[in-house]
Amino acid sequence: MRILHTMLRVGNLKQSLDFYTQVLGMKLLRQKDYPDGKFTLAFVGYHDESEGAVLELTHNWDTERYDLGDGYGHIALEVDDAYATCASIKEKGGKVVRKAGPMMHGTTVIAFVEDPDGYKIELIQKAGRED
Repeated sequence: MRILHTMLRVGNLKQSLDFYTQVLGMKLLRQKDYPDGKFTLAFVGYHDESEGAVLELTHNWDTERYDLGDGYGHIALEVDDAYATCASIKEKGGKVVRKAGPMMHGTTVIAFVEDPDGYKIELIQKAGRED
């Protein structure tokens, strides 16, 4: 068994695709409209689905916003340099909600960014790079 994808419901598919592809550098792997169900599925990731887990962005055409609830935590991405990644995300219009720095009670360098729907993405700097 392996993890295939994590599904997020998004209110504005274009904004979400722009964020995940242009700001975070993922690739749009596939996208399909389901007119009878009034929804679109878009799959984004850094690798082909056969090589790693991806995100499924589900856009229900008649829903502009979702309540994230209190059970959702975050998606984690490994980055070479959390400080440089945050700077790049800011330059591209992304929202950094916790700037890069050592985690509380530890030395691992982390940061948090937020997508257009409010989902949190944790950036974890690769081990050995604790600037």
